[in-house]
Amino acid sequence: MEDIVILLAIKKIGIALAKVATHQASAKFAKYGTQLLELQGSMDRHVRELRVMHDVLCQSAIRNPNDAIYESWLEGVRKVAHNMEDMVDEYLHLVGHAHDIGCCFYLKKGLKKPRSLLALKCIAFTLKEIEKDLSHLSETRRRWVPLINSGDYSNSNHILKRSQDLANISRSLDEEDLVGVDENREKLQKLLASDILERSVIALLGMGGLGKTALAANVYRKEMKNFQCHAWVSISQTYSKEDVLRNIIKELSGDKVNTVDMEITCVEETLKKFLKKRKYLIILDDVWTPEAFTYLSRVLIHNDKGSRLLITTREKCVAELASSGHTLTVQALPDDKALDLFCKKAFPSSGSPSNKAREGLPGYFDRIGDTYHEFPAELKPLAVDIVSKCKSLPLLIVLVGGLFRVCDKTVKGWNKMKAQLSWELINNSSLDHIRNVLHLSFIYLPTHLKSCFLYCSLFPEDYIFRRKQLVRLWIAEGFIEERGESTVEEVAEGYLNELIDRSMLQLVDRNIDGRIKKIRMHDILRELAVDLCKKNCFGATYENKRGQSLETDVRRLVVRKLKEDIHQSFLSIHRLRTVITLDNSMPSSTLLPVLCKKSRYMTVLELSGLPIEKISDAIGDLFNLRYLVFA
Repeated sequence: MEDIVILLAIKKIGIALAKVATHQASAKFAKYGTQLLELQGSMDRHVRELRVMHDVLCQSAIRNPNDAIYESWLEGVRKVAHNMEDMVDEYLHLVGHAHDIGCCFYLKKGLKKPRSLLALKCIAFTLKEIEKDLSHLSETRRRWVPLINSGDYSNSNHILKRSQDLANISRSLDEEDLVGVDENREKLQKLLASDILERSVIALLGMGGLGKTALAANVYRKEMKNFQCHAWVSISQTYSKEDVLRNIIKELSGDKVNTVDMEITCVEETLKKFLKKRKYLIILDDVWTPEAFTYLSRVLIHNDKGSRLLITTREKCVAELASSGHTLTVQALPDDKALDLFCKKAFPSSGSPSNKAREGLPGYFDRIGDTYHEFPAELKPLAVDIVSKCKSLPLLIVLVGGLFRVCDKTVKGWNKMKAQLSWELINNSSLDHIRNVLHLSFIYLPTHLKSCFLYCSLFPEDYIFRRKQLVRLWIAEGFIEERGESTVEEVAEGYLNELIDRSMLQLVDRNIDGRIKKIRMHDILRELAVDLCKKNCFGATYENKRGQSLETDVRRLVVRKLKEDIHQSFLSIHRLRTVITLDNSMPSSTLLPVLCKKSRYMTVLELSGLPIEKISDAIGDLFNLRYLVFA
């Protein structure tokens, strides 16, 4: 997550050191050329160090969740990156670059100009303080923070362990936990049992938690007897070629082939030789990149023996490598199937339909699949709501059903647990697996997509985004990179398509021409993202809930409900960069002056939910403004 903050700081420094800003600075501070060169040189050194830090953090994205020392160090990294971003904004304002872009261009006459020499000295002083902080972070990491690639803190070890844990929980699901998969299971079995001798590749595609691994494991157990040898291996994004190949050989041979002392080329040849005359079935579970599959596919030879490769993946680009017509998309469960699965976990099975029907027992309802459950009828509406909260994700339904299995079987007991469900999704250790599934999807996002994804979580649950709205917000926030001849709007739309392909956002509607029109965020993914935003001061949603307060260092805020005393809270938030209001119940005149007075780094200001009669002159103080909406 910290890689996002650093990337934004790097982008901002890049703007400050670009030709346009440098030319403006030289023209304005011609008398102070030496000081200006020193300041620019210092920024250049800092950006190089930040790039190294960014690369290191990307490599250590999955770490020991109990490593409090490392988390404390990361908090220091975030603060330095935020200070750097704020300092660069001050510099761009000083040299006049900020005045020539965004909303400030049109509000130029109202902008208050800083006192040049004094402001330049203040920026230079701030930069020196940041340099001290960077040195302190480096020394602290060297002295106290364990090396990323050592011992129990190995990045690869954590990724492999977490991936294996997820695979194990999915593979161990009971037969009864597989509901709504009959069609895909039948198709998969037919593809595996086909008379075609050419080696074929089958792909199961879908977002995390849909049950791809569970379905693959169920069919694998039934069909492996029809192959001369078989193996199941889990792949991670940072997989080791040697380890994966050794594991395949170990499973195929029953641990009879020793590859411990072999070089990688010898391991490859040993595997090819072993497979050459055998009909094999190999499951490659959780493949993240086309490159990973392409390499393994080259080693897992074509032998015209009717061999099969089955891959599970969340990535559309990986699934496209399957044989023609051999991609099966795993969808969320239909409502009735999802309710059936939940009841199987929350209540013990009790009798058969015919027995219960004959007994005519009150308090049971009998319209859940083919199974009767000891189910008080008054709990059915709550069960439906709970399943809706799980958004038909089988793995989540199984785990949440387990929570309700042990709670009091009364309306009061269930309402209490239902009210806690959002908290449970983030904090209950028994739900670690589903959090890990979703967290892995986030971790494996490229850095440039992470901020775009998190941004969507600031809006309310089930909020419907319009493409144009979301694209413009991302651009204003500085999330979008320039790419060749493409406009930033085209690049942003590419980001949006990629998030949809990765199942991180859900497509709601398309235009007549096929372009994306409306999008929403999966509620369960939003729960995870909200927690990440809060922990990392990325942003927050204010909903006027009892006991809710605003963190003083929050940088982005979407206000769903306003109340009078929130204005006092704004006075203590000095780093606020985004405010979007979705409540039209309060006059904007009471809010806008407060924002302009204390939130001088404001970049995005949307008060579209509020009636606007007069635009305050104080808005001219917002030198960093890039996006302004009144409606």
